[in-house]
Amino acid sequence: MIQITHKADCCGCNACGDVCSRHAISFKTDNEGFWYPEVDMSACTDCGRCETVCPIINVQKLKQNDLPQPVCYAAEHKNLEVVFDSTSGGMFSALADIMYKSGGYVGGAIFNEDFSVRHYISNDKHDLPKLRSSKYLQSHLEGFFIQVQKLLKEGEKVLVCGSPCQMAALRAFLRKDYENLIIADYICRGINSPKVWRKYLDSFEERYGSKVIYCKAKSKEFGWRNLTQKVILENGKAYYETQDQSNFTKGYLRTNVYCRPSCYDCKFKGYPRISDITLADFWGIERVDKSMEKDLGTSLVLVNSRKGQAFFESAKQRINYKPVDFKEAEAGNPALNKPLGKPVVDREQFFDDLDKMSFLQIAEKYIKPERRNRLREFLRKCYHLYLDVGRNPLSWLRLLRYNSLSDIRKGNIMIVASNCVIDIDPTAHIEKHGISYIGSKMRFPPSKLETRLFVGKNARLVLGDGTIIGYGADVEVFDNASLTFGGEGGSNIGLTVICSDCIEIGRHTMIGRNVTIRDNNGGHYMNRSGYRDARPVIIGEKTWLCEQCTIMSGVRIGDGAIVGACSLVTGHVPAHTLVTGNPAQIVDEDILWKY
Repeated sequence: MIQITHKADCCGCNACGDVCSRHAISFKTDNEGFWYPEVDMSACTDCGRCETVCPIINVQKLKQNDLPQPVCYAAEHKNLEVVFDSTSGGMFSALADIMYKSGGYVGGAIFNEDFSVRHYISNDKHDLPKLRSSKYLQSHLEGFFIQVQKLLKEGEKVLVCGSPCQMAALRAFLRKDYENLIIADYICRGINSPKVWRKYLDSFEERYGSKVIYCKAKSKEFGWRNLTQKVILENGKAYYETQDQSNFTKGYLRTNVYCRPSCYDCKFKGYPRISDITLADFWGIERVDKSMEKDLGTSLVLVNSRKGQAFFESAKQRINYKPVDFKEAEAGNPALNKPLGKPVVDREQFFDDLDKMSFLQIAEKYIKPERRNRLREFLRKCYHLYLDVGRNPLSWLRLLRYNSLSDIRKGNIMIVASNCVIDIDPTAHIEKHGISYIGSKMRFPPSKLETRLFVGKNARLVLGDGTIIGYGADVEVFDNASLTFGGEGGSNIGLTVICSDCIEIGRHTMIGRNVTIRDNNGGHYMNRSGYRDARPVIIGEKTWLCEQCTIMSGVRIGDGAIVGACSLVTGHVPAHTLVTGNPAQIVDEDILWKY
């Protein structure tokens, strides 16, 4: 019978529970959030079947395949919408499409309503969006192996995807290979604790006062390489945390502390692979084929069996692909051969504290920023400041003119190009967060095209870190008015902003050529009830204002929206919509975009 004396000897695959006809095995969750089998001795007959399906006990028998070395490809789905919604290049979706088309079943990990994870299988192609994408925590498989076996015996075609240990358990459970079965696994660094994940999600409610209703790892809206965790709350607000901002991701990558104990001595590394096809992110694709590197994700495909090769061939019609050398495939994926490193913090104390602390407190104690040499950091800032300001002595004089020594020391500075005309009233308030650029002319440094910035009496200008106001801009903030640039975004040539009341431009907003934003009608009045000369303009985060569009007074634009070229916006633009025309009308919804 199964007896777990060392937690590292159990990968939590649930196969022993599925194989027990006496229902003598149940699964109990420990203080780390992982489940382990427990045997009811009164029901157990000691038949030994549970041991025959354990992938760790039988790993040497299971590690075999009919190709001596994987055949490797770089691949991306031809449908850009699928790529956006996938963890890497959408290869799993391409394989699933073929299986659905043949009337077969597709199984994989899905989120439950509480964002725990379980394995699920169906022949309904509408289930693909919830099967697609990695979940990065352990999934329950209770009853799943029984379902798969039943379908196979009935002659149904089946594609199943899971972690290498889970798919090894499926092989052991089935006891034979089925021609109508395709097994896919993925390159696994280590599987995370559902308990830690839940505490992380709870931290959003703690910070923002609203429950999580949607989450997605590795959202593509800020690029594949940023490993962005996207979370949408019940109040409709979306939050994005890149790998440098998400404490869950940082804890996973830097501390190794909340993966399952079996991950530190993973038995399923190396070759031969147990699956027919292995999927992964193709890190290093830019060195292999630059045409496939769009920072949207490229799949690495390892074909491990002849059956897998035939199935991959049938999926080629849906993908762009390139054969790659085995060594090139290995280079960017050390987790193919190397188990997870040991935790760099005290694991026992970590999980003890997890029961007592919020995730924010846990992060403060254990998931600390990367250590940096203070002198090296100072020299790095000086070097980047030199690159930003340039060699011209006049540039340094402008830096001192528009920034105090205290601002420069803190790194809150406004870098003003030589083509700028600046008029800031002494009573105006300039609020700088990080580095902003006025009159930036990165593509045409010799250009003399004038950039104008006027900030009137008692006016307020807020410049978020990374704000770029491109050359040829005319930005005017009249007396007592307030203009905010959220930062980490900016404008192309010819931006016009006329602010007499209040304009707020959210973070990550990208502005095309010759865009106009104004919250007023220039002091002109009409004989209409309720007419107002000036009304606030609020532009949400991560919006895209395309070439020559005009944003008029009173407009509110939701997060993630796109305003098409030459459009005139006079009313509300909902989040994640595409509007175009004069006046602008909604032409598409549920838009996601990347710059």
